Amino acid sequence: MSHDYIISISPVHSNSKIQQKPSGVSKLSAAMQAVSSSSAIHHHLPVAHHRLTNQTFLVRSFQEAATLPKQQNATSRLSKSLSNLLRIHIDTPPRTDSWSSSSISLMDEKHSTPTCSPKEDISEKWREIHGCHDWDNLLDPLQPWLRREIVKYGEFAQATYDAFDFDSFSEYCGSCRHNKHNLFKELGLHKNGYIVSKYIYAMSHIDVPRWLERSHLLDSWSKDSNWMGYVAVSDDVESRRIGRRDIVVAWRGTVAPSEWYEDLQRKLEQFGDGEAKVEHGFLSIYTSKREYSRYNKSSASEQVMKEVIRLVELFKQKGENLSLTITGHSLGGALGLLNAYEAAAALPGLPISVISFGAPRVGNIAFRDELHQLGVKTLRVVVKQDIVPRMPGLVFNENLQKFDDITGTLKWVYTHVGAELKLDVESSPYLKRGFNLPGFHSLETYLHLIDGFHSKTSAFREDARRDFALVNKACDMLVDELRIPHAWYQFANKGLVRNGHGRWVKERRNPEDIPSPTRETEAHHSAEMLEIDGLALTLC
Repeated sequence: MSHDYIISISPVHSNSKIQQKPSGVSKLSAAMQAVSSSSAIHHHLPVAHHRLTNQTFLVRSFQEAATLPKQQNATSRLSKSLSNLLRIHIDTPPRTDSWSSSSISLMDEKHSTPTCSPKEDISEKWREIHGCHDWDNLLDPLQPWLRREIVKYGEFAQATYDAFDFDSFSEYCGSCRHNKHNLFKELGLHKNGYIVSKYIYAMSHIDVPRWLERSHLLDSWSKDSNWMGYVAVSDDVESRRIGRRDIVVAWRGTVAPSEWYEDLQRKLEQFGDGEAKVEHGFLSIYTSKREYSRYNKSSASEQVMKEVIRLVELFKQKGENLSLTITGHSLGGALGLLNAYEAAAALPGLPISVISFGAPRVGNIAFRDELHQLGVKTLRVVVKQDIVPRMPGLVFNENLQKFDDITGTLKWVYTHVGAELKLDVESSPYLKRGFNLPGFHSLETYLHLIDGFHSKTSAFREDARRDFALVNKACDMLVDELRIPHAWYQFANKGLVRNGHGRWVKERRNPEDIPSPTRETEAHHSAEMLEIDGLALTLC
C-alpha cells in the first residue's frame, strides 16, 4: 500500500520527523502545509573576522562567505528533497560565529542614511519606463529610474497589506484601518505624490475562505465583503516629474502561499467576447456582487472601472497626458490583469501597464494574446524560490507550446503574460538560506531584492537604500546578526488599550476610519472638491 507523507520540521533541532498520513493528499500539498505551519529551515550566513573598514567590504564578505562548501547534514538533505519536489534550488550554508563589533557598527551607520534615492525627472522617458517597448534593454541590467518606479508601485501594493485589518476578533476584520484621505499619510507614502480617490471592495460567490478575511463576531461591518484595494492619482508635482497624470490601481493579494494550492479552483471560465478564459476563483472575486450587500451592490470590476473612466474623462478635458498603472502582489497581480483587460477594451489608446509581484498564471493562451492585442504592457516580478508564480499549471503551462506542432494549440493550458524580471533570494547577503515559503512569497522580500538588483551576473547593490528591516515585517528572512525580530509589524499590545477603569479592551476606531457605505455614497454623489497643489480635482 502506498502512502503520502507530511514532513514536520522542528524549529530547534535539525533532525526531521516523518509521519504517515492517509493517502488522498498530494505530496506537494503535504509539503506546503508542513512548511507553512512550521518554522523555516535556515542557517546563519558566515561572517568574516577581518577588521571591516567600509560597508563595501562588509557586503562582499557576506557574498564570499555564502559560496563556502555546504554542510551535508540531515537538515540540508531535507531542504534539498523538498526543493527538488518543487523544482526550487536552495543553498543552506553552515553556521558560523557571530558578527564582529566593527560589522555591527557599520550596520548602525547605515541606519543614518536615507531609505531612498533622490527623485529623478523621468518626464522625457516616461513611455519607455512605462513599458511602451516591453522594457527591452531595461531589465538586465536594471535601469535605475525603472528600479525606483517598480519599488514605488510595489509600495502601493504593500499598503493594501499594511492597512488591512487581519484581526478576526475585530468587528472590522477585512476592512481598511484608515480612511482614504489619511491612508498614505498613516503609512508614510505621502512622499510619493499620489492621492487616493476611491476604495475598492470585493466578495465572492464561490468558497475561497483563505482569500477573503472574515470576523468571528456576529455583529461586523460586513458579512460578505473585503477591502480589496484602491484607486489613486498623481498630484501636480509628481505628474510633472513623471511626464503625465498617472492613475494607479492597487489590488490586495494573499500572504500565505500554502493557501494557493488549496483554494485555486483550477477551472477556466470565459472572460470577454473572444476565446480568452481565466481562473474561476479570480474571476469570481473580480465580478461578484449581491443586491443586498452593503459594499458590493456593484462588483469590484464595476467599482474600479467607473472610477478609472471618470478620472480619465476629467483629465482628458484638461488636455493632459494620461497613463493607467495597475499593481498588485499575489492574488492582487491576478486581479490586476483582469482589470487591465477591461480597461484596455473600454479605453482604447490609453497607455496601460501592469506591474505585478509574485503573481500566478491567470488565463489561457488566448487571454495572453488578447491582452497583447489590446496593447496592455505587463512586467511580472518573480522570485526564483517563490512557488506562487508557478501556479496554476505546475505541469501544464506555456512550456507545452513547444509541442504545438504535435498537439495543436491547447486552449485549456494556463500561461504567463508579458515580460519577466526574475530575482533570487541567494543574491542578497542579508537573507537567510533555507526553505521558507512565506518568506519567499513576501512582498517585502521582493522589494528588498529589487532594490539590490543590478543584473543577473552582478552582486547585490552595495548602495541599495531601502530599509532591510522591512523584510521581517511578517516573516523571518533576515539573518539573525542584523538583530531584527521576525514578524515585528504589529499594533502596540496587539490592539488592546487600557480604559478609564484600568481594564484592557479593544481600542475603538476613530469615527472617520469606520467603514460606512452611506458616508462613501454621499461623498460620491456630492463630488467633494479637494485642492491638490493648486489643481481642483474631484475625488469621490
